[in-house]
Order: sequence, then C-alpha cells, then structure tokens
Amino acid sequence: MKVRKAVIPAAGLGTRFLPATKALAKEMLPIVDKPTIQFIVEEALKSGIEDILVVTGKSKRSIEDHFDSNFELEYNLKEKGKNELLKLVDETTGIRLHFIRQSHPRGLGDAVLQAKAFVGNEPFVVMLGDDLMDITNNKVIPLTKQLINDFEATHASTIAVMEVPHEDVSA
Repeated sequence: MKVRKAVIPAAGLGTRFLPATKALAKEMLPIVDKPTIQFIVEEALKSGIEDILVVTGKSKRSIEDHFDSNFELEYNLKEKGKNELLKLVDETTGIRLHFIRQSHPRGLGDAVLQAKAFVGNEPFVVMLGDDLMDITNNKVIPLTKQLINDFEATHASTIAVMEVPHEDVSA
C-alpha cells in the first residue's frame, strides 16, 4: 500500500525556545528566510506525500495563515513585477494541507490520535515540526522517502532515531 499521507504535530507550547515562542509558534521560527514548518512540508512533498494534516493548538493560527492564499499580497507582487517573490509565495499555497486543532496540549500521542479520521486505515508518516533534515541536495533521498521505501518493502512500521547525549534528554 502506498504511503500518501503525513501528520505533522504542531500543537506544543514551544517552551524550549522561550521567550521567542511566547507569541510566535516555534514551527514559524525562521531558518534564514523560511519558517521551520515549510521545510517539513517540502520534505513531505519531495517524499511523495500528497495529503498533509497539521495538528495545531492555541496560538498556532500563523501556521494556517502561512500556507493560505493572500490575494492582496499576490496581486501587489504581480502588479509590481516582483515575479521571483510571487513564485516563492505561490510555492506555499498549492499544497493539500488540512488542519485540526488540539484543544489542550496532551502530548505527542494525543496529537497523532487527533489524525485518526484523516488517516483512516492507510499507512502514514508522522513528521515532527521541529526536526529538520537537509533536503537541499537533490542527489540525496530525503529521510522520509527512505522510511517510506523501507515500509513499502517490508510492510512493517518504520522509525528513524538518533542517539543524543543523556544531558540533552528532557525529564
């Protein structure tokens, strides 16, 4: 069975990045000129994902706004001949994204459970909104695509892990 859906839990409080995340979702923190969550969505698309559900929470409306059309901005850019900027804006609007709001932050498991109706009985990937992989090198297969390939070959649940120093593990 083909993996075509992804769930991105993005409902956490972002306490490790305070005070920056008090008013701004951590998934919207920029890395140079793009918010973090855009890198996650781009990796999903490069991995063959067709449908993405983002599980959000309180104060996360900016994530939805980022991927929504902004006709006034697009019109303004077009009128001023800023085609390169218009292309960058357009890259975020043609994606099949769905959003569901987790009423209270009850952890990663509950955030994934919010996607139950979205995924149904289909295989899916969970992509954490603050774990970035370098997908700028087109010669390298994105990690998500590697995991999908492993799943499709074995039909077994597949997970990527990384060893971290004990002092970096939260209690």
